Amino acid sequence: MTEQSKNKMTVDIYGQKYTLMGESSTDHIQKVATYVDEKMNQISKKSPILDTTKISVLTAINIADELFRLQKEHEELRSLLEELTKE
Repeated sequence: MTEQSKNKMTVDIYGQKYTLMGESSTDHIQKVATYVDEKMNQISKKSPILDTTKISVLTAINIADELFRLQKEHEELRSLLEELTKE
């Protein structure tokens, strides 16, 4: 993919500006940034004494946990669908 076909935008995550670039639409990039920002704010409200680095790591762990749970659920549903289509 060429540099010209990538979308670039500045987003705000946990009070910091980040310039993000990717193949996804700007709407998708903004949704992802908003999701991360919301997760970081949720964690900081529960543990206000944590510094930004720890909040970032805990956010990454929480999002990775969500990903793995959803991947497992997807695989289980896919297996169930395969079983049902065989019957």
